[in-house]
Amino acid sequence: MDTNWTKLVADLERLLKLRSIPFGMKLFRRSGEHMVGVWYSTPEDSAAHQAAMECVPDGRYEALAVAPLASGRLDPPDIALFYATPGAMIYFINGLQWSGYKRFDWSIVGESACADSWGRALKTREPSLSIPCFAERRYGGVLDDEMLMALPPDYLAKAITGMEALAKNGLRYPFPQ
Repeated sequence: MDTNWTKLVADLERLLKLRSIPFGMKLFRRSGEHMVGVWYSTPEDSAAHQAAMECVPDGRYEALAVAPLASGRLDPPDIALFYATPGAMIYFINGLQWSGYKRFDWSIVGESACADSWGRALKTREPSLSIPCFAERRYGGVLDDEMLMALPPDYLAKAITGMEALAKNGLRYPFPQ
């Protein structure tokens, strides 16, 4: 794939006023952790949580690599991820819907929402919006007013084209209030 990741990220930063670095992810193998007694009171609750998560098939990958998109180290990444405010996210979604309109439906599993959104994007090859979980906020530095978008990287250029068309119509982010 011949993508100019630096320009693509610069366009996202310009159009969405991002406060954190968009990054790519490449999978090599999935593994899980037990959450009983930490997030869920019983093994049944933990099992229900794990079963609700979207995942790629077991055994398909051996490892996971993450790098800033602009570095081009994972060219192409399997998915791209970025954090932005709810206002920036709806503007990004509006950009995705500018041409070839499609309804998006998302769900939330609670804690592990970050991993669920990555898994959903990897499994479905569709954009996945998430409310970041406790661990992302506590240990990853995600701000309280940020959301996570995970999606195949081809959607980034589509959204940028759509946001630029919306901007020509006077619809820009941040929204005047």
